[in-house]
Amino acid sequence: VMEGLGYGCQDNGLTFAINAQFVSVTATLLKVASEAQKQKYVRGICTGELIGAYAMTEPGSGSDAFSLRTTATEVEGGFRLNGHKALLTFAPVADFFLVFATADPALGQWGISLFLIERDTPGLRVTANMPKMGLRTVPIAELILEDCFVPAGNLIGDEGSGAAVFAVSQDIERAAILAGQLGIMQRQLEQAVAYAQERQQFGQPIGNFQAVSHRVAEMKLRLEAARLLAYKAVWQIQNDETATMAASLANIYMAESFIQNSQDLMMIHGGRGFLSATGLERDLRDAMGGPVYGGTSDIQRNIVASQLGL
Repeated sequence: VMEGLGYGCQDNGLTFAINAQFVSVTATLLKVASEAQKQKYVRGICTGELIGAYAMTEPGSGSDAFSLRTTATEVEGGFRLNGHKALLTFAPVADFFLVFATADPALGQWGISLFLIERDTPGLRVTANMPKMGLRTVPIAELILEDCFVPAGNLIGDEGSGAAVFAVSQDIERAAILAGQLGIMQRQLEQAVAYAQERQQFGQPIGNFQAVSHRVAEMKLRLEAARLLAYKAVWQIQNDETATMAASLANIYMAESFIQNSQDLMMIHGGRGFLSATGLERDLRDAMGGPVYGGTSDIQRNIVASQLGL
């Protein structure tokens, strides 16, 4: 579905936004939320009535996710949260937030829990939308929590299970959050072939020149490899197999292939590719976010190396 959306939708930001909503927020709720929580929030997302935002990253803890400083102090009837979350997709328009916080920093990752906080909760504040290099139609902002009371019923999963929930959701996110890019790369490949056949230079189609035809061939190679890696990772997740390495491999290759294919498509179009009117430079700007979402490509390589025993 996401691959098809990426192919047919001309707004890469919208494609990413829909993908992120399902693989980050919805998938997490489906895995660990109570039936009552699913009925309210997952149903609301599916009907379009609700939008959720996933709040793990902090100003001081990006790749080092479990070093978060947002605290959850247990009080009568629930918890009081204080902290600062950064780079939240959908934050400016979200109706609720999935917030990771620690009840006891001394316990490390085992002290982390996950909470659902509705937007109108006192003590919750969202900053203004933050301009970005690409994916400009996706709103992003920061979340500030100041003595924000969260009822005990808004705990997602068991207390102290936040790290385990995050680990499961990350495999899904890494494997699928960039799935829309497969469709975009398919569209780019078709554009490249069509232009190489139609554009004439030196009395012949530019596709006759090996410098151009090899760029197109490499675009096809990257697309097919990225698609197979993504399908394998998702298949393993669907069949309850360990997919940590497969998810990271898919994430790396989809992200980096989209960047390279966007560059190649621009080069095939020559000077026209540099013009904003063609939309090709926008694809490249949008692609640059890929090696960051779901963990940087460097972190993904660390995960792969760790899975190999290094």
